[in-house]
Amino acid sequence: MASNCKTIVWFRRDLRIEDNPALAAAARDGSVLPVYIWCPKEEGQFYPGRVSRWWLKESLIHLEHSLKSLGAELVLIKAESTLDAMLECISATGATKVVFNRLYDPVSLVRDHNIKQKLGELNIAVHSYNGDLLYEPWEVYDEKGHAFTTFAPFWDKCLSMQLGPASFPTPRRLVAATGSIKKFSIEELGLENESEKSSNALLRRAWSPGWANANKALAEFVDQHLVKYSKGRVKVSGNSTSLLSPYLHFGELSVRKVFHAVQMKQMLWANEGNNCGVESVDMFLRAIGFREYSRYLCFNFPFTHEKSLLNNLKFFPWNSNQAFFKAWRQGQTGYPLVDAGMRELWATGWTHNRMRVIVSSFCVKVLLLPWRWGMKYFWDSLLDADLESDILGWQYISGSLPDGHDLHRLDDPELQGSKYDPEGEYIRQWLPELARMPTDWIHHPWDAPPSVLRAAGVELGFNYPKPIIEIDKARENLIEAVCLMQGKAGAAETSDTNEVVVDNSETVRHSSVPKVVLNENPSCIAASSRDQRVPSMQNRGNNNLPNGKRPRGDLEDREPGQKLNTCNDNAEALSVHEEDVCSTADSSSAKKQATSSFSFCVPHTCSVSSKGKGLLDCESSDVQQPLQEHVEEEQISTQEGF
Repeated sequence: MASNCKTIVWFRRDLRIEDNPALAAAARDGSVLPVYIWCPKEEGQFYPGRVSRWWLKESLIHLEHSLKSLGAELVLIKAESTLDAMLECISATGATKVVFNRLYDPVSLVRDHNIKQKLGELNIAVHSYNGDLLYEPWEVYDEKGHAFTTFAPFWDKCLSMQLGPASFPTPRRLVAATGSIKKFSIEELGLENESEKSSNALLRRAWSPGWANANKALAEFVDQHLVKYSKGRVKVSGNSTSLLSPYLHFGELSVRKVFHAVQMKQMLWANEGNNCGVESVDMFLRAIGFREYSRYLCFNFPFTHEKSLLNNLKFFPWNSNQAFFKAWRQGQTGYPLVDAGMRELWATGWTHNRMRVIVSSFCVKVLLLPWRWGMKYFWDSLLDADLESDILGWQYISGSLPDGHDLHRLDDPELQGSKYDPEGEYIRQWLPELARMPTDWIHHPWDAPPSVLRAAGVELGFNYPKPIIEIDKARENLIEAVCLMQGKAGAAETSDTNEVVVDNSETVRHSSVPKVVLNENPSCIAASSRDQRVPSMQNRGNNNLPNGKRPRGDLEDREPGQKLNTCNDNAEALSVHEEDVCSTADSSSAKKQATSSFSFCVPHTCSVSSKGKGLLDCESSDVQQPLQEHVEEEQISTQEGF
């Protein structure tokens, strides 16, 4: 051990001491200073919501105790600039090296690259490690050296590659680097204010953040629930998922450890002839694959948080109806399964992955609301809010990925309710006003005879809303919107041969996806280290914006008088006042100033019209569902793919 080497270990979403490559490397080289820097200003429009910040606070407390038991104290810092805080730590301790585990979301990619570059100019060694993925994004590419733009070949390639060691060793003892640094208490970080504590107290009854608790949750899932995973996920009621996604998001659990633990079970069950167990493992590993793929897409296509991967949605006439958005958020659409899912999300910060698919599809396909509104609301509301998974899920549902849902595909909430909540247990739990409705009518109370409604105590339009729109009208609106989009796309292609805007049909769906070359020498690497690569973009096509301008949003492409697009010419729907930004708790991102050069906000304060118009997501029968429905619905993990 080189005892004269002082290393700053920069913790972010890797809040564990076990299988932490950055911490393990620093412990081998000498004394360490573990640091967590909370910089709300740099979070911008992606400032975490209330429940996500609660989890972060609890996880930091757990990590703080763990590091102290090893001999080093976690230094908590609240700052206006991460770089300035890092420079102060270096100056105070005389550190000569900074190490951290990589992140792949667009906000972190820019920040990390700038920090590496600045510290490199000061001759501070900077090393980053893979603590979040099975494979680095630049390690996986097709035979032509291009980034994959569909999941199946990406995951097949991953599974064919050799996986690294199961874990990095946990340090037995840490030598603490000393220095005069201004430290903050966990309360001084401001992750939780007084008005939020009463609500957050309820979360402790269901969740136990921290890396040690994450290991217990993994062991319980693998030993008791994994074997029934494939069958259990059919129903949206109960805990039929692994419940591991918050631990994975905050890095309390190593994805390598999860992967190896599950693979060992698969080998055991294969030898025993346990086909159900093998099937469950395949499905769970596929969910792990989608998490990998979400990071892969964000790294190679960092614009996807604000712009669809395909250009098919450029001319889509989004319906910027704030009353619809409020009704959707509050679970007041008149469709019981959708409303139950949204109320559970609002109350707990959690909902089943299947429900996330259903409510997001309703938002985009039924109400024609911009997918970025839904993506931002999920970010603000989910306990396991994960930007990369959020982007993947909403782009998949909106049909803006090459292998995503067809934009015109509609899923009827009534049919979905009968399939995933056949007895209505989930609906009764979250919609008490429908608790006495008979099972035969609970998924479509608007069809129930007046006598049934009276006996159940339900008065449509009074204590439970009528459907926000009729089914036939919804179908007409969606068809009209898709036709208008395709018509404008065709006109644009004719008038401008340099731009190709297409839908995601099989014949042309790949033509508008930019190619990313991964196996070339990277051109933008910090001088201090060559261990974090930046993709070199080629054949970017439409994604290259003239004169360095950033996109202003899909809604600005409309023409005056367009029937379905109701936003104002000033794109008011995407640039409302900051205090109108929505969150599960009003005290989250609503009060933070966005700093992104392209900042979109979600409307929050509005009144719901008693005669609001909207769209219903439907299909005439189950026969219309593609045979690959099971695979497709697994593919959108919105957030919690496990």
